[in-house]
Amino acid sequence: MPEIFPVLLCGGSGTRLWPVSRKSFPKQFVPLAGQGTLFQAAAARMQGAPGVGCPLILTNSDFRFIVAEQLAADGIRPGAIIIEPAAKNTGPAILAAALHLAAESPDALMLVMPTDHSIPDVDAFRAAVAAGVARAEAGQIVTFGIRPDRPETGYGWIELATAPVDGQAQKVARFVEKPPLDLAEAMLAEGRYLWNAGIFLMSAKVLIAGFADHAPDLIGPVTEAVAGARRDLDFLRLAEAPWQGVRDISVDYAVMEKAANIEVVPLGAAWSDLGDWNAVWRENGGAAGGVVTQGPVTAIDCEGSLLRSEVEGQHLVGIGLHDMIVVAMPDAVLVADRSRAQDVKTAVAQLKARSVRQAEIFPRDHRPWGWFETLALADRFQVKRIVVKPGAALSLQSHIHRAEHWIVVSGTAQVTVGEEVKLLSENQSVYVPLGAIHRLANPGKVPVVLIEVQTGAYLGEDDIIRYEDIYARSDEKVTPR
Repeated sequence: MPEIFPVLLCGGSGTRLWPVSRKSFPKQFVPLAGQGTLFQAAAARMQGAPGVGCPLILTNSDFRFIVAEQLAADGIRPGAIIIEPAAKNTGPAILAAALHLAAESPDALMLVMPTDHSIPDVDAFRAAVAAGVARAEAGQIVTFGIRPDRPETGYGWIELATAPVDGQAQKVARFVEKPPLDLAEAMLAEGRYLWNAGIFLMSAKVLIAGFADHAPDLIGPVTEAVAGARRDLDFLRLAEAPWQGVRDISVDYAVMEKAANIEVVPLGAAWSDLGDWNAVWRENGGAAGGVVTQGPVTAIDCEGSLLRSEVEGQHLVGIGLHDMIVVAMPDAVLVADRSRAQDVKTAVAQLKARSVRQAEIFPRDHRPWGWFETLALADRFQVKRIVVKPGAALSLQSHIHRAEHWIVVSGTAQVTVGEEVKLLSENQSVYVPLGAIHRLANPGKVPVVLIEVQTGAYLGEDDIIRYEDIYARSDEKVTPR
């Protein structure tokens, strides 16, 4: 088998699985079906298989440290974590990955995968990939289709000339956009159609040729963005100026729906894009009409429902619920009829239009040094829980509008306030006056947990002057902590 490089697409707007998934922390980073996250499962899917190289990750600046942390937690070493300066859809991102690979090995195969899908049967997936390798080597673009079991209107479909055969590459007749129900029912009954999983296998040079033929305007600016990429810690940032001129387009519209050299291998395994809460309910065993509970939940006389709680110290109880979705977060609660799961996206749009913070901002704010969450917020004060990873440090900073009190709950913190540097252990505290230059670090081997009380006229995360930062975040537009 030739060398294959997984290319993992890691963006997303986080709207359809709100409130657990949000723009600042989309669904691929959330444990939804099993212990790990969807991103971790995607990164591990081909790990250790013969001839498979280190994965390439395409993501944005906001997610880069989350990506690195979740890869490190599973011991996966990436070939590169490529940072897109702005979201331009899947077409430019995949082309950038192909150009990056082609610089070293144009004949290398790239296996493009979204990172927010669930494919529990890894062996079946690897067998399908193996079935497509020879065709990809022969210059074909190989996609992977899922055998449909219902008239799904939320997926794209692939039409074949003949009935699909598992493990065999077959010619694609056409792609069908998300169909209305009557067309989906007809395609399901006809038997020559598969769901489009958005997974592709081809050589880097073949994909680049496909863009040159069908979307040539992308070649120049994306090539410039890759050639001008710069190293930033363990990340590779594409050049921003040429990237801004790149057209926003999916790889399907740019190449796949126009290419003549495209074939499909049916994937004989369970698959879900977990595109709404109904899919999460189905994926976790609810398809037979059962009740799925996640977190501290009690369900009494419920049927066909999903009850999920993410709130520590708060127990969710459902009584007599039928075909319902109930999801409780510390700052938002969703209650919906399961048949209206697709409308969650519309609800998020309405919240965003009203500038409701919960529409996009996740209550737990992840940072390269750890995370924090707001426990209480009112006029002129805010209380946070802050967790700092071993060996990590916040930036050296000061604030114009607020003072802070830090109380160590566990671990040992190294605190800098002005010229004074000292260690604080459990139950000790320190006051950081308004305007004082300060830093919090964890020199130990266990996480530091502390409570921070902020007081002042303005408590926004952009009230910060940063002097030093080990994570090189000084060039970001918004620089909290």
